[in-house]
Formats: sequence, structure tokens, C-alpha cells
Amino acid sequence: MRATINGITLAYSDTGRGLPIVFLHAFPLNRTMWAAQESALSSQFRVITIDLRGHGESDAPLWHYTIDQAADDVRALLDHLSIRQALFVGLSMGGYILLAFYRLYADRVKGMVLADTRAQADTVEGKAGRFQMAQIAYKQGPAAIADSMLPKLLTPATIQTRPEIVQQVRAMIEGNQVSGIAGDLMAMAERPDSVPLLKQIACPTQIIVGELDQATPPADAKLMADQIANARLALIPNAGHLANLEQPDAFTKIVAEFAGGLA
Repeated sequence: MRATINGITLAYSDTGRGLPIVFLHAFPLNRTMWAAQESALSSQFRVITIDLRGHGESDAPLWHYTIDQAADDVRALLDHLSIRQALFVGLSMGGYILLAFYRLYADRVKGMVLADTRAQADTVEGKAGRFQMAQIAYKQGPAAIADSMLPKLLTPATIQTRPEIVQQVRAMIEGNQVSGIAGDLMAMAERPDSVPLLKQIACPTQIIVGELDQATPPADAKLMADQIANARLALIPNAGHLANLEQPDAFTKIVAEFAGGLA
């Protein structure tokens, strides 16, 4: 499905009925990363997956991107779909957007799942790394980004023994435009520190992290769980940064139980 949102075209999927669950994908992937969750959960819930600005089948304008702008896109799409409140699931960059969304539109959030993400802003080194990655994208294209990111996104065991997942992730990365990749790198580098926000979060919150996540390790998840009142923390064994792809059944079960409690 397509909608004109804030002057650009956003692609999304909307399946099932019941409590709306809105999934916000990681960088630099697209909404198809949630295929297993969409398939399993749409029999009980209304599942909305979005290609965020710059990704997948959505427009990737060549201009300045911000995390707040992505949150505004999500809010406008909810308005378009006449959804007042939803449960949100954000993984990695999707988690950054979800924290911004809560800061801006807390009344729209029935609950949140923060997966393989962090509240802290980028360090000086982190921002420099984003800049370097943007230069690689500009000069060498999305395939070079896939080469550099795959070892950060997936565990060594997955890379060695599960070629279908490696190919799925590579295809998602290579399907993006350079303008979107560079724009989101800029947005993530400039995002504010969300640690002060954590103590203000009042909605039910589930935190999920892959045991072997190197990009946003379990310590980052624990920091959020310690700061958000009554937050639950789940560690998924044998999963890296893309826990929902490497251990889909375990990830989906956690989301389903959490959503069932809200519904």
C-alpha cells in the first residue's frame, strides 16, 4: 500500500485485525524484515509495517533527514489509517524513532517494544563512523554498505551456516537508494540523547536484546530497563543485532505475550 505523507510517498503493509502493532525497521533495511512477525501475529492483531523514509519502496528524497521527521511520518501515517493508539515495536534505528515518537506523541503510544537499540546519543567516534559510512555509500554504493554491515548485524554462526538470512539482509540493504542511506546516517548521528526521557516513559515497555548483539549490546538494554518504570527485559540466546530474523520464534513469542497483555 502507498500513502502520501508529509510530501513524499510512504509504502506500508496493513494486515489483520485487533490491537494495532506498528513495526519500525532497522537501518538500512525495510519493512520485509518483519515478515515472520507479520505472518505469525496478523491472525490476532492488526499489523502495520512501514518502509521508513529513504528505505524500501518509500521515497528517498535527497535532502536533510532527522529522527524527529521520521517520527512525524509515522504519526501522519497513523492519522491516515485512523489509528489513535498503537503498540510500537522499534528495532535499532526503529528504536531511536520510537523514543522520538514517544517524546513527541506519548498519548499515541499504548505500549512499546524497544529491541536491539539504545537510548544514548552517538559518541564522537560513532558520529565519525556514520560520516565515513555515508562517504562509502556515496562513492561505492549500497553493496559496499552491505559488505561492511553484515558482520555487525548477524552472528558469525548465522553468516557461516544460514545463507538465506544473509542473502535476505543483503538484498534489503542493496535495495535502498544512496540518498536514503546517507540521509539516515545523518539523522542517527544528529539524534539527541534519549536517556533523560527514560524516567518519563509511563506506558508498558518491553525491552528485547540479542545475547550476542555487538552494535547495541545487552548493557544498553539493561540501562533502558533500569531507567524505565516497570520495564521488562528479555535476552534472546544465539541472536545478534537482528534478533527478530535470527531467532524469529523467540522474538515473536515475546511480542505476542506483551501485546496480549495490552489487548
